[in-house]
Amino acid sequence: MEHIEVAEDIVSDTFLTAAELWGMKGVPENPVAWLYTVAKNKTRNHLKRHHLFEKKIAPDLRYPSADTGTDIDLSTTAIADSQLAMIFTVCHPSVSKEAQIALALNLLCGFGVQEIADAFLTNRETIYKRLKRAKEKLREEKIAIAPPTVQMVAERMEIVLTTLYLLFNEGYYSVSGHHPLKKECCMEAMRLCLLLLGNPLTHTPATNALMALMCFHASRFEARTNSKGEVILYEDQDTLLWNKDLVEKGIFYLNSSAYGNQLSKFHLEAGIAYWHTHPEDTREKWEAILQLYNKLLMLEYTPVAALNRTYALAKANSIDEAIAEAEKLQLTDNHFYFVLLGELYAQLDPEKAKTLLRTAKEVARSESDRQLIQKKIAELEEKP
Repeated sequence: MEHIEVAEDIVSDTFLTAAELWGMKGVPENPVAWLYTVAKNKTRNHLKRHHLFEKKIAPDLRYPSADTGTDIDLSTTAIADSQLAMIFTVCHPSVSKEAQIALALNLLCGFGVQEIADAFLTNRETIYKRLKRAKEKLREEKIAIAPPTVQMVAERMEIVLTTLYLLFNEGYYSVSGHHPLKKECCMEAMRLCLLLLGNPLTHTPATNALMALMCFHASRFEARTNSKGEVILYEDQDTLLWNKDLVEKGIFYLNSSAYGNQLSKFHLEAGIAYWHTHPEDTREKWEAILQLYNKLLMLEYTPVAALNRTYALAKANSIDEAIAEAEKLQLTDNHFYFVLLGELYAQLDPEKAKTLLRTAKEVARSESDRQLIQKKIAELEEKP
């Protein structure tokens, strides 16, 4: 961890070299080994230039006589073990919870500062400071990268799962970049979650619940955007495009999470996501979702969850009750707040609904959101 910035620079430079050479000469027969070998050679060159190389590092290094191959174990098991070790290393309790998550997203998942800021609903400067402090703290503590022990899992599992949860969320609804759905982020989160499920120490009820949540959401990927990349809202999605296999996998993992005596937020959110895989618009469905939101807010209150609850409240009880609850939140910096109120007022006061939607369009940060809101405004204007 002492030389983490150097490692990041070497990795970036390695991929830049790959982009340049592979574009001209084609992808090598074994691209993974090529990347490892080039990165290793760049590291060796850096160390040779470093004034500490001869005194403190060189005596401990033994290089093979030829550079035609790689002396690094590239087996699936070795890579999985090293990734698992790195996940638990960056989620160290010596730094704050927010900084741990930011560092994991940055180092393990490739998030830029802006993407992390979007995931935390904060600004770039705050995230930059968190990352800097976290790296400095890990260096001061001389933290070693090692496989997780039972104690490490007990102390850090919640942070690890939250990191994967945020990674998936950034992919499922991204406000950074030009596309609202980044499938590669979601797939990376699911891959890392499967990695946790493959280890006896990290195969926990909460891990299963998180995997179920991801599967349920991922099952609607193909229905969430149209051919132009525009978002399609839940109620307008073509349910024939929902992936039934992923729904079944979600049910499997949700059932697998039903043991032990601890109820996590992932259990409750997976339950909500499960009910959203039912296309029928029944009162039973929305009452179940409402009750799950009630439990979620008691377990861990967030303004966004409270806002989502009001939509279920409108479906299960009444629009008037939902409006009263939504307006109490006063989330005036969140365009979803105005979109939801616009939806609720559409039947009661169309003019007020249009005013709310115009405000939502001003507050929205992504072009895809502004396009979707404009479409809603146009639909209201067409109605008599």
